[in-house]
Amino acid sequence: MFVSMIAAKVRAWFRYRETVRELSRLTDRELNDLGIARYEIPFVARSHATVA
Repeated sequence: MFVSMIAAKVRAWFRYRETVRELSRLTDRELNDLGIARYEIPFVARSHATVA
């Protein structure tokens, strides 16, 4: 059980980093179209990583 909890945390961290990387590649215009400001990227990525 402990190992599966650690594995879930690691997967969530990888999802977070991937989301930050992908959103950071977008232009400000593209982010605006999505309704996301550049400073919100870590918050959006964190919520995505914990939900998925």
